[in-house]
Amino acid sequence: MKSLFCLLLIVTISTTTIMAQTKVKQTAGREQLGDFAPKFAELNDDVLFGEVWNRTDKLGLRDRSMITVTALVSMGITDTSLKYHLQSAKNNGITRTEIAEALTHIGFYAGWPKAWAAFRLAKEVWTDNTDAADAKAAFEQEMLFPIGNPNDAFAQYFIGQSYLAPLSQEQVGIYNVTFEPRCRNNWHIHHATKGGGQILVCVAGEGWYQEWGKPAQLLKPGDVVNIPQGVKHWHGATADSWFAHLAIEVPGEKGNNEWLEAVSDEEYDKLTSNE
Repeated sequence: MKSLFCLLLIVTISTTTIMAQTKVKQTAGREQLGDFAPKFAELNDDVLFGEVWNRTDKLGLRDRSMITVTALVSMGITDTSLKYHLQSAKNNGITRTEIAEALTHIGFYAGWPKAWAAFRLAKEVWTDNTDAADAKAAFEQEMLFPIGNPNDAFAQYFIGQSYLAPLSQEQVGIYNVTFEPRCRNNWHIHHATKGGGQILVCVAGEGWYQEWGKPAQLLKPGDVVNIPQGVKHWHGATADSWFAHLAIEVPGEKGNNEWLEAVSDEEYDKLTSNE
């Protein structure tokens, strides 16, 4: 099922969509100092955050967050500004494990008391319930495409948590669909009077694809699945791996999806025993 089409598609999309990171926008300067020090507020909001932080073609937000946290802790600044940048670091994909290791490393060079103070704030940002968030952030680092937002609009047709990131909605619909471990969608059929169907391009992790009446196929990055219209099937993650694929809508006439029964735990667990 592997195809050069996968590589060509990824290269094309990554240069147009994925390399563009979320723009940083700051208003704290004007809100807190706009009347008292308008020039300082302007430099803070428009230059430091508006320009320097947004030079992501030179250095990504994740790296900028780690550098900023290191600089603040080294100077002994452990007030609300550090907490703000710790929260930004978390939002930019730095996990609890990574920040703990970074602060430990900083402590040897900048001073043990400074690291202790920074850890108190870090524990407030990376709370005890962030294990799943850490796993999600780590998985997102494995692939070119963003995980996107929780797939709430289709949650009723999934078992477990999935995420959806629209990559292209012009000419051909292309979506990055991410599944947490054990997450899968229901059996379903793509209908169309002419053309139609779907193509899956696997980009990260491991998952399953199964057509009605056929054995399930284990999917890995680089695999491509062509799904004709009218074929009953399902797809999702393996039991111990996150999984992401691009879902490409094949143009057709009068296309629609028919959602059917869920893939039961009993059916699913029969597959996991053969991984």
